[in-house]
Amino acid sequence: MAAEDSDAKTKAERSILGFLRSNDVIADSHQFASSIGIGHGELESVIKSLSAFQFIESQDVKKDKWLLTEEAKLYALNGSPEAQVFSAVPPEGIPRAELEKKVGSQIFKIGSSQAVKNKWVEIGKQLVSRKVENVEDTLKDLLKSIEDGKVVDDKDIAALKKRKLITLQTWKGYSLRKGPMYAPERKKFATDLTREHLLRGDWKDLEFKDYNLDVQEQPIEIGYLHPLLEVREAIQNIFLQMGFEEMPTNNFVESSFWNFDALFQPQQHPARDSHDTFFLKVPSTTRELPEDYLEKVKQVHEIGGYGSMGYRYKWKREEAEKNLLRTHTTAVSTRMLYLLAQKKPFTPKRYYSIDRVFRNEAVDRTHLAEFHQIEGLICDRNLTLGHLIGVLNDFFASLGMKKLRFKPAYNPYTEPSMEIFSYHEGLDKWVEVGNSGMFRPEMLRTMGFPEDVSVIAWGLSLERPTMILYGINNIRDLFGPKVDFNIIKNSKICRLGWQ
Repeated sequence: MAAEDSDAKTKAERSILGFLRSNDVIADSHQFASSIGIGHGELESVIKSLSAFQFIESQDVKKDKWLLTEEAKLYALNGSPEAQVFSAVPPEGIPRAELEKKVGSQIFKIGSSQAVKNKWVEIGKQLVSRKVENVEDTLKDLLKSIEDGKVVDDKDIAALKKRKLITLQTWKGYSLRKGPMYAPERKKFATDLTREHLLRGDWKDLEFKDYNLDVQEQPIEIGYLHPLLEVREAIQNIFLQMGFEEMPTNNFVESSFWNFDALFQPQQHPARDSHDTFFLKVPSTTRELPEDYLEKVKQVHEIGGYGSMGYRYKWKREEAEKNLLRTHTTAVSTRMLYLLAQKKPFTPKRYYSIDRVFRNEAVDRTHLAEFHQIEGLICDRNLTLGHLIGVLNDFFASLGMKKLRFKPAYNPYTEPSMEIFSYHEGLDKWVEVGNSGMFRPEMLRTMGFPEDVSVIAWGLSLERPTMILYGINNIRDLFGPKVDFNIIKNSKICRLGWQ
């Protein structure tokens, strides 16, 4: 097959150069390809090659041609539907049903309306009858003219287009002339000096292809870090420098108990509805819950304790056993704090996590059903809100956010709670960057922590700072199936800080 292609291209090249030797122009490349018996595609590749080396000059030629549709081809052969209907109507008339059966339902449907419009026939209650003796099938004549390549009036073209009987085909070809480097035959330039050339001695007569020292080398294929991974690594290093330990976050599936109940979040809270949370069908529930701790959580929900009156409702174990895709990494924090509370004597800890969470949210420019949450917490004795504000200033300063504001907020499991805002120089406004607070006694005391132990915590998404750092305004361009890999390939090295 390769040899046949090579022979066809050699034939085409010789034919073009040979024809132009005694002629000024090849006006139509399609006609020329037909005359030498090769396909236009093969001729086109030879034209481009000869043009590149200036043996010939080519000029694009474009022509439009109307072609008949398959339906129109039948009409050109058998006559238009209206003419077929007229011919099937005898002088004495014919019942409608019999006429439809005679010409076919499709021809009758199209042809009868056109024949009535042309005032050729009349459709009465009983019979279809002729109104004229003879008709001229102009539609068939028009279609034959187009089929034969004749010029047709624009008004007739418009009418045929309306009836969807013709389609426009754009014909593209070339006209060819001699170029500045024209020669009746193209010499083959040698690209390499071989041992055989030296042995034969014919290297003296060879013409070598010039080396192009300006050609761009092939790019080296390398891997690229996703912007989220770059920012994640940078934030992870900040946590490690501040003395934090990473929490194990490899379980995406969590029970409602650890995700909600242990956080002192009531079972009737809207976040626990199916329109906000992804619940699992299989396995739908868990049975592995610490019984003593579960009973304490139940008590603090129902009747309160540690200075709280609780929520005053009937707590249900079956709700706590429901499995779900975790809605926040705070579920992991709860497990870690419970394990820490069981160790005696108490040891202060600093924990962090960066991993995926899932929420049943409508997807738009700023929200996804799956995203990453950054969380940090400090568990120690006699911590206050002042400690939390100080740690937040240190943490966000490392991210390049040195102007912070705090706004009171509400979370079921923290009191007091604060939203965190940072001033964005580029946007010239304050932007919300996270949430924070101190875990409630109802949560910590049930775990077994001493009364003087407190936990300060904060969280933010990974996507928000990444979008700001990389100038991305649609979260779907950063994470998910619509990501443009060129963004990943061309992204600069992460430099933390507001730009």
